[in-house]
Amino acid sequence: MKRRLPIDPYIALLLGTVGLAALLPARGVAADVASGASTAAIAFLFFLYGARLSTREAMAGLRHWRLHLTVLACTFVVFPLLGLAARGLVPTLLTQPLYQGLLFLTLVPSTIQSSIAFTSIARGNVPAAICAGSFSSLVGIVLTPLLAAVLLGNSGGGLSADSLLKIVLQLLVPFLAGQLLRRFIGGFVARHKKVLGLVDRGSILLVVYTAFSEGMAQGIWHQVSAPRLGALLLVEAVLLAVMLTLTWYGARALGFGRGDRVAIQFAGSKKSLASGLPMAGVLFGAHASLAVLPLMLFHQMQLMVCAVIAKRRAHDPEEPPQQTQVPRPRVRPDVHGAP
Repeated sequence: MKRRLPIDPYIALLLGTVGLAALLPARGVAADVASGASTAAIAFLFFLYGARLSTREAMAGLRHWRLHLTVLACTFVVFPLLGLAARGLVPTLLTQPLYQGLLFLTLVPSTIQSSIAFTSIARGNVPAAICAGSFSSLVGIVLTPLLAAVLLGNSGGGLSADSLLKIVLQLLVPFLAGQLLRRFIGGFVARHKKVLGLVDRGSILLVVYTAFSEGMAQGIWHQVSAPRLGALLLVEAVLLAVMLTLTWYGARALGFGRGDRVAIQFAGSKKSLASGLPMAGVLFGAHASLAVLPLMLFHQMQLMVCAVIAKRRAHDPEEPPQQTQVPRPRVRPDVHGAP
């Protein structure tokens, strides 16, 4: 098994992009060009998400509704409630802008790629992790902006008529277009998965550069100090520990088998940087840099912690199969019993 670096290379690129925006922020005409390119990149990103999501696989996973509802409840109910509870840390530990970013973090959908990878390492139910992550991302396109409107209001960007239109045009329409065209481009996407993966990661880097350039132009980085960042890391460490504990022991209390508990823990305790960054750009505008800082820090933290947990879970003793264990999706046999 390959050893992973303590810091994910892509996170290093993200931090480097932040540093570039701090040293050489886009201004004037360059800022307008970067903003237009970022808007196009966000649309293309969600088009790729739609083109990659297998409709057949998603429909096959619908029969595992208890598991998916559990993950969705962790992602869009328990997480936001913990985010609201953190309001009591303002202004003692967190500033108001950092708290808004933390609260936005709790509203973001779950991850897909890393949830699948860690579930596989831990010998969990990989198909369940695939479907749970996909459903979370799909639901989050609509639910995350709505929750942001209710919980953040106008102070954090919120959901105005203009931002709603931007979300529909930049996120939902490209996603649906990708789904509609999947039958024609699905093979191309599958054959060039690595190249397109570089494209969508590059799109996210562009979004980060634009957001942090706007933040530099607004001078909002003067609001953050080293002690505040340390406090933010501490709060996020507690948040991650609580969610990892709740997802594991809560799934056990609900009667899920070991393989399902692994999928629920990794899909229900993590947040998607790929989905959160474009949404923050739409919802927060020039203030997106501070809004996504908690998400970027939490993303790296969850990768490091879950990597350790997954390796330990791989050595868990086998459990006897239970009726609640989610079966792997399979092709239905024909009338003669042939696969």
